[in-house]
Amino acid sequence: MENPSIANILLSFLRLGFSAFGGTAIVFYIKELVVEKNKWLDAETFNDGVALSQSLPGATAVQVATYVELKLQGIKGAGAACLAFCFPAFLLMFLLSYAYIRFQNLPFVVSLFSGLNLIAVAIIANAVYGFGRETLKSRKDLLIALASLIFLYIGVSPFLVIFGAALLGIFIYKDILPHKNVGLIKNGVFHVKHTIILVLIFALFLFALYVFNDGLFELCGVLSKISLFSFGGGFAALPLMLHEIVQTRGWLDHKTFLDGISLGQITPGPVIITATFIGYILYGFLGATLGTFSIFAPSYILLIATAPLSDRIKASLFYSRAANAVVITFVGLLAFVALKLSLSIHWGATKGLFALLAFFLLLKRVDILYVVVGASIVSIFIFS
Repeated sequence: MENPSIANILLSFLRLGFSAFGGTAIVFYIKELVVEKNKWLDAETFNDGVALSQSLPGATAVQVATYVELKLQGIKGAGAACLAFCFPAFLLMFLLSYAYIRFQNLPFVVSLFSGLNLIAVAIIANAVYGFGRETLKSRKDLLIALASLIFLYIGVSPFLVIFGAALLGIFIYKDILPHKNVGLIKNGVFHVKHTIILVLIFALFLFALYVFNDGLFELCGVLSKISLFSFGGGFAALPLMLHEIVQTRGWLDHKTFLDGISLGQITPGPVIITATFIGYILYGFLGATLGTFSIFAPSYILLIATAPLSDRIKASLFYSRAANAVVITFVGLLAFVALKLSLSIHWGATKGLFALLAFFLLLKRVDILYVVVGASIVSIFIFS
């Protein structure tokens, strides 16, 4: 296997970051780059990274990119890959957020967002269907998903729902057995030392915000908490964002939040890049930058901490059962987001048909980029 230079890592993942449409689907293209084209890792090692990334909170594609370069170049490589992969999404979302503030009341922009909002709801509904089809395999699964939806609807915090589901999963999923092959922990002291350093740096970052700017401290604290509970990929952050940003603190209304999700669909990278939009709306460029850092940093640190322990994590009976329940809960949480955002739209026959058509195209696996671009153009004309 060939070890690439840091410069090669930056260029490769920067290029990939500009074309990373489709959320978790980009993992396929990372594998193509790393395993098939450049042969930096073998398929087995790469698949271990995907399994670990799916077990941790945060955007799966970003976690996989980080894991790959952690294997190749250590901490420096992981940081370089994460920055390069996320920068295009941050840059484009920042520019779109700036344009949104300046031009959101122009007639053609209003028409554009009428269509984009419908597309965003269709994408979330398709995610509910896709994740549900993959994860709901028994009555227990269905009951947990429905219970999480009901508890959210009556006002229970999604953080409590996730924690409760994890505890319940330990007791009801007795048929789930842990992974038996437990490997040795390599460079354990090395990773512990660097994890402690990263945690201290992040704690100092939050402390500095607490001292100098209460608003930015609260924003970054909330986004950090969301990052640590976003099991199931980037979409899992949406219910938590809706609860914390819209319902609990009222920083954004439902429409503005939906507009942010819509912009997240026309930019490459994970949907949690919506954090850039939220930060910009509240505190301008500084809010966008620090908010983006806060949504990615905790899950990055967690991956650095757990990578050498991946086999032992998979061998934990409690973790295997709890993680299964948390992922199932995500189906109900995401269904709640689709419901709440749907209620914020003023529906009519044209909008209903438009959303159904978008949902059908996504269901038939038409590339999400084609759906978003095509629907954006059509919406300017039919919703004007």
